[in-house]
Amino acid sequence: MNLDFQITPKQQLFMDTDAFEVLYGGAAGGGKTFIQALDALVYALRYQGSRQLILRRTFKELERSMVPQTMELYPASVASYNTSKHIWKIGKSTIEMGYIATEGDVQQYQSAEYDVIRFDEMTHFTESMYTYMISRVRGTRPFPRHVKSTANPGSVGHTNAKSRFIDIGAPMEVHRCEGGTRLFIPAKLEDNPFLLTKDPQYEERMKNLPREIYIALREGNWDYYVGQYFTEFKRELHVVRPFEIPAWWRRYVAIDYGLDMLAAYWIAVDENDYAVVYREVYQPDLIIPEAAKRLLNANCNDDITAWFAPKDLWNRRQETGKSVSDLFAEYGLYLSKVSNGRVAGWYELKRRLQPVPDVDGTLRPKLQIFDTCLNLIRTLPGLQHNEKNPNDTATEPHELTHGPDAIRYFCDGCPLPAELPRVRDEDYLSTEEEMGNVFSY
Repeated sequence: MNLDFQITPKQQLFMDTDAFEVLYGGAAGGGKTFIQALDALVYALRYQGSRQLILRRTFKELERSMVPQTMELYPASVASYNTSKHIWKIGKSTIEMGYIATEGDVQQYQSAEYDVIRFDEMTHFTESMYTYMISRVRGTRPFPRHVKSTANPGSVGHTNAKSRFIDIGAPMEVHRCEGGTRLFIPAKLEDNPFLLTKDPQYEERMKNLPREIYIALREGNWDYYVGQYFTEFKRELHVVRPFEIPAWWRRYVAIDYGLDMLAAYWIAVDENDYAVVYREVYQPDLIIPEAAKRLLNANCNDDITAWFAPKDLWNRRQETGKSVSDLFAEYGLYLSKVSNGRVAGWYELKRRLQPVPDVDGTLRPKLQIFDTCLNLIRTLPGLQHNEKNPNDTATEPHELTHGPDAIRYFCDGCPLPAELPRVRDEDYLSTEEEMGNVFSY
């Protein structure tokens, strides 16, 4: 069958690639939904008997985007849509329209097999939703298998998409990764001349958006995204190479502890209240004795002013009458309680992320992070605004909260800056040849 559609070179690459996982994403208006629908049709026609699944987070989203797009594109002569089952029938092939609104919804696909799964707006799905569905790409049919996604920056799956596709290497190149090959195709507004021709005022209207949202949606910049809480975070500004920390800087440790994750950070503060996060422990499934031992071993005999922890670690357990803090103390680790005021803590962290003039006039944020603290660098910019309370951060995906929560406890603990070492009188004295006469009063 001859399909007469105009597509761009990047859309052609999306259709032709052999990569197992593909993300075509970035700027709004890049023609992503169109090419996802067209590629599904071409695949169904080419590989008769194939099974595909197109997913959105809710079925209402499907009805507003992908269903009308496929209705417009798919010729009635070869394709028929079952509105009750939400399945396109194209010869012997099928294209199913589905949704995953909650984590539990993945179970409806537990026994399913698909040749291609397509995520329309991949960033709306959590990492666990995405990775579970990859396991549904299987079967005995001799067809090429793919997970093909489109997305804009932002939402709960932003960090997963960024780490899975953007951070692995150069775009437009297939990268071999654990579990298969991956390809990222950046979408720009300029890549869709058809939209610019039909709606020339589209770009001008986008300028009404807040700056960070405009940058994310216009430029497809994955360091900015819709809903991002810490828009102050800039990798080039806040992430630094490790350096030797002066011995007289005050040192603190802030921890977020639970069986699901121990996140601990060592932070040094200079005399001007500039802080640097210099060490990270990020490990799940540690019971209290193991967690205490891990922290003490990681400390490397650093002189710690305070070990900050949230007040819930002082709640006494019914079965023992002891708190987590009590149990840590039994292993020689004495915690300092912080109030755990969420919004106040986040605002103080925002303040520390803002660049301010250093003593020499150089703009520098009050908090920087060694590039060895990989999980904090990954999760801090991934936090989103809480939909019900925009002043707070979202608590989902929960995996993103551990590191930032620990840094919030550091801010909440009101750490003191270091004191410059006192200079002894004899340090001022030298020989007469070097200093001249020294007068005493």
